[in-house]
Amino acid sequence: MDKLSYDGPIILAILDGVGLAPDGPGNAVSRARTPFLGSIDKKYFRAALAASGEAVGLNAGQMGNSEVGHNTMGAGRILSQGIKRIDEAFKSGEIFNSGPWNEAMRRAREGATVHFAGIFSDGGVHSDYKHLMQMCERAYKDGARKVRVHAVFDGRDVGPYSAEGYVDVFEKFAAELPDIDIKIASGGGRMIFVADRYENDWAVVARGWDAMVNGEAQFYFKSAPEALSMMRRLFPDTQDQYLPPFVIVDNADRPVGKVEKGDVMIYFDFRADRAIEIAQAFTYWDFPYFNRGNYRPDDVYFIGMTEYNSDTHVPEHQLVGPMEFGETLPKYLASKGISQLAVSETVKFGHVTYYFNGDSYEKEKGEEQIQIESYTEPFETRPWMRAAEITDEVLRRMGEFRFVRINYPGGDMVGHTADVEATKLAMEAIDLSLARLAREVDKLGGALVIVADHGNAEELLTRDGEKKTSHTTNPVPFMIYDNTKNRERYEAREIKGAGLSNVAATIATMLGLDDYPNEWNKSLIRVI
Repeated sequence: MDKLSYDGPIILAILDGVGLAPDGPGNAVSRARTPFLGSIDKKYFRAALAASGEAVGLNAGQMGNSEVGHNTMGAGRILSQGIKRIDEAFKSGEIFNSGPWNEAMRRAREGATVHFAGIFSDGGVHSDYKHLMQMCERAYKDGARKVRVHAVFDGRDVGPYSAEGYVDVFEKFAAELPDIDIKIASGGGRMIFVADRYENDWAVVARGWDAMVNGEAQFYFKSAPEALSMMRRLFPDTQDQYLPPFVIVDNADRPVGKVEKGDVMIYFDFRADRAIEIAQAFTYWDFPYFNRGNYRPDDVYFIGMTEYNSDTHVPEHQLVGPMEFGETLPKYLASKGISQLAVSETVKFGHVTYYFNGDSYEKEKGEEQIQIESYTEPFETRPWMRAAEITDEVLRRMGEFRFVRINYPGGDMVGHTADVEATKLAMEAIDLSLARLAREVDKLGGALVIVADHGNAEELLTRDGEKKTSHTTNPVPFMIYDNTKNRERYEAREIKGAGLSNVAATIATMLGLDDYPNEWNKSLIRVI
């Protein structure tokens, strides 16, 4: 017998944002009380996987993130994606040779204002404001004479109080371009303004709409530097990601950059999850989520950096075409008649479904998906999040499926607050959930595979003791908890630079399948 065979299901538990790093005061992973994870000793399979940079199709040294992590696990191979893919499109000229760009510039030469919006940092996870500056410079060369920027401040993939630096660099850049009127017209933090995801809170998008289109916000200032200076005085402990919306006005207190009929709007995020909702607001005719007033989708020429929904092909106009995934793990398993279940809560549901499925919301044959509604309170106030409820659903249904994949968001979502004590609690809640899963897996004769998509919770402080809210480039854990006879029938395969792209083939091997696509990277285990 040369294939593994389990009576029970194979469970893939993805611990979002949980990397491997030496113990230290900012390592909420090592400092948390996690008896189950600590009990997985040498008798079980363990490995450290690369989850950043070139291992997940990004530029060398670029921190990993949930999108590329789940894309890579689901695709079973390394695809050029994220910032690397967009950098390549700028370098090749694809961006500026595209039909949408040329149509936008034609309208600009006829007097249209060109608006840019997106996450305003060089974090490289959702966007890079260097792309914005490249487009502003090219727009000037192509004849645009009025540009307005709507800045979604980051403070999450970069330093929590770093917005001033980005504004300063951008305004100095804009001042050096002659004969073009470039201004930041509105702004706000990504968790408050424009950039909601998974329809968790449409009010976030509505606040962005009000500022960008109606020129209405909680605060009004004469410039972005003034806005940030005043915000720091009013809200000294508020990270950039939570800054309230503001609008820039002229000396007559009129908004300097409302998006108006006939204008162009280019959303420069390349990652879909925090871009799709604002794209829908600008492009959907049937739009029930908030009142857009008299706006019509043909009023504004909306362009996305890339496609934000590959099923509905939103937005219609994009600067870079969609990714090609080939045969993903869910598609491959469906072709083999393997039943599948995907479970998470709202804030990571799209990752364990849309991204894992190769940027598709379409369920495969035999696949079910369960979404648990996330709390709306700040994550550090409920750091256990919905780990227990996710586990309840999996325990209730796991016997019906051969493959179950789960995302536990706590390490990432709480980790982004850089609150070490809260993140320790998040890890402890996850550990308790894993122990509950393990008991049922043992009863059913299955196996529990544990992995993370990128690092975060293991490095919440800088060397200087400052809060660190961003992801990391650290490797991530991979473990197989397996108390069946199968455990004696496989061994580690020697793979140089093993990473998340090896997960799909490993799952296939555990499901007794050895004819997975040739394009996939090898399984981490070899049947003996």
